[in-house]
Order: sequence, then C-alpha cells, then structure tokens
Amino acid sequence: MSRAPEFIALSDAAVRAVAGANSRHAALIEDAFGVLVETPGGGVSLSGDAKSRGLAKKAVHAIAERADQGLEVGEADVRVAIGQVRTGSGAAPGALPVGRRGQVAPKTATQAKYLDALAKCEMVFGLGPAGTGKTFLAVAHGAGLLLRGEVDRLIVSRPAVEAGERLGFLPGDLTEKVDPYMAPVWEALTDILGADQLRRRREKGEIEVAPIAFLRGRTLSHAYIIVDEAQNATRLQMKMVLTRLGEGARMVITGDPSQIDLVNQFDSGLAHAVGLLEDVKGIGVVRFSSEDVVRHPLVERIVRAYDADAARQRGGRPS
Repeated sequence: MSRAPEFIALSDAAVRAVAGANSRHAALIEDAFGVLVETPGGGVSLSGDAKSRGLAKKAVHAIAERADQGLEVGEADVRVAIGQVRTGSGAAPGALPVGRRGQVAPKTATQAKYLDALAKCEMVFGLGPAGTGKTFLAVAHGAGLLLRGEVDRLIVSRPAVEAGERLGFLPGDLTEKVDPYMAPVWEALTDILGADQLRRRREKGEIEVAPIAFLRGRTLSHAYIIVDEAQNATRLQMKMVLTRLGEGARMVITGDPSQIDLVNQFDSGLAHAVGLLEDVKGIGVVRFSSEDVVRHPLVERIVRAYDADAARQRGGRPS
C-alpha cells in the first residue's frame, strides 16, 4: 500500500455508489483486490500495487457507469462487478464454471432455457424427472456465483423424509446426518470444484448443508440456496423456506412432482407453490420432460414407460 494513490474523478452519484452505505461497497472492493478505497470528494482514491489498482479501477468504473445511468446500485450489483473483473471481461454474470470433465454447458433446449432463467430470476423452480440435469445445472450455476464472489455462501437443503422426526437421534453431527440425502449435490460440487476446494469451502462455512427444518427463523442474505427434492417438502415447509430469502440472495427449487414420498401426497408443497407463484415477477418456472434426460439412454425409456402407465391410470387423460 506504499505506492502513491491513484485518483479517479467521478460524479457525486457514482462516488456514493462506490462507497455504499457505511462504506460497505468500498469494503467489498478493498477485500476483493487488496486495495485501500477512499472518497476525498470529487472521485475515488485507490492505493495499492499497480495490478491491484488496475483491477479495482475496472470494478469502480463498472459501478460508476451504472450509477450514472440512474440505476440503483446495491451490494449485489457491486459483487457482480467484482466477479466480472475477476473472471475477465468476457465472462457474463451467469457464466458456468469449468468442471473436471470440461466446460459445463446445456445439452438440451430446456436446459438452455433453465440456465437463462437462473441468470435472470431471483427464484427458479426446476420441475421434471430424474436425469434431466436440473440439480446439476443449479449446482453449477451456484458454484459459479460463489467462485466469482457474487454470493457469500452456497446453501443446499433438502427434506430428509426418510429420517422424519428421528433425525436428531441419528449418530454424528448435522452434516453427517444429512449428507446421505445430499449425495447428488455433493457429487456435482465435487465435479465442479474438486474435492479439496469443496472441503475447504465447507470448513470456512462458504458451503453449508441443512435440512429444510433447520432453516426456520433464518434470513439468508447474499447466499445462493438450492432446495433439492422439493416435492417432499410439505406446504408449510415450502412457504417457510421460500420466505427465507434475504438481501442479495437467489434460490432454485428442484423436484419431480410425480415422485412424492410424503405419507399424504396432497400435502406436497412443490406443485402448490408453483401454482401460486408462476406468474409472480422475478420467479421463473422451467419444466423438463423425458426428452431432456441426459443420463443413460435407458433412463429416458424408463421414464417414458412410467409416464405412459400414469396416463393409463388416469384413463388416458394427458398430464
């Protein structure tokens, strides 16, 4: 920090946006790039080595440009600007990371629609059969947000239906109790982040696992929340988890309405929530079908056979 500071002349609106309430935005920039941000008046002063100042300057200009357009600049917008600088100018806010098997990318038209909804909407419902990629792509999108610093935490939750009210009597701590139900999520995160980085981020609390019941009473801010197997959440649980969303947070809810394990299937909160919220601004709903199955080709044929049987049970009425 010993080098002479660099002054960037900005409008008053841009200076306020870069500083943020209680200098919160400036603190985020400082932490991200290892610089000192000061606002002496008429602009912003950056202190640090040349490379760090250069990166911070790009973020400052992006924030200032938004402010000068008359747009609101919140903490989430600052995180996006920082993330874009970190990943390079060609990386969009919703860009997917590169997994162990290469770049994560959609394989079907519905998957592409799903990823578009994840990038644009604060809350997305992904509905459909197993093997369509709805959980994997949600995890990949969330991991990308975490890696770019656009969210502080990645929280994965799922109804532990098999454990029921006996969850507290299972051996081990909370993570050990719930992990068996989170295997698909951990497999996806391991593929994208690698085992070592996943372990480090879990130890630091950047990646958290919790059954739905343990989210009660919390406000989840600046987090990306994945609610998996949501067809097994009751209506009351679904309302509770959907209302945990805090400032700068995003949520994706995945599930298959045809695979309900609840004793009372009519108490499933997934289809009920979609019916209530599908037309609400900021919420996206994407429905997958057997044509989107990207596992073994036999899985698609199995799903089609079960769909046909369900149609016969309904007297041939379409779903």
